[in-house]
Amino acid sequence: MGTGTRPVLVYDGDCGFCATSVRCAEKYVRPRCDVVAWQFADLDALGVTQHRAEHELLWIAPGGTVYGGAQAVAKLLLSARGGWAVPGAVLTLPPVRWVAHGLYRMVADNRHRMPGGTAACALPAGRRPGSGADAEVDAEAGRPNGGR
Repeated sequence: MGTGTRPVLVYDGDCGFCATSVRCAEKYVRPRCDVVAWQFADLDALGVTQHRAEHELLWIAPGGTVYGGAQAVAKLLLSARGGWAVPGAVLTLPPVRWVAHGLYRMVADNRHRMPGGTAACALPAGRRPGSGADAEVDAEAGRPNGGR
């Protein structure tokens, strides 16, 4: 998977809210892009860091330009057929763009509280249940593995 001829939408596959939101977008909006959880993406080939992929939804255009957060949502909407391009275009315009950024950050920072979210959504990727780093983190904390 690269940035060939189709855009790529990268989301957090460990977050229930994020995964549910992307599935709804695929079903109802039907964006014209490849969709991949960052945990299964070749982030180096896409030109993004794990830190950024953990932080926000990403839209990587075929030329390699990366859009994050609310602007990734705007690009997703703009790529869809039908009337979805109208709200997508509106999201790119100031001052709507600035408000959308703030709302996106508020939702992203509280995704563990959103419908479908879990407490694991609030943790950095390396500290989520089932991640390879769990055992190390727990051992460093002096707790047995799984002692959250």
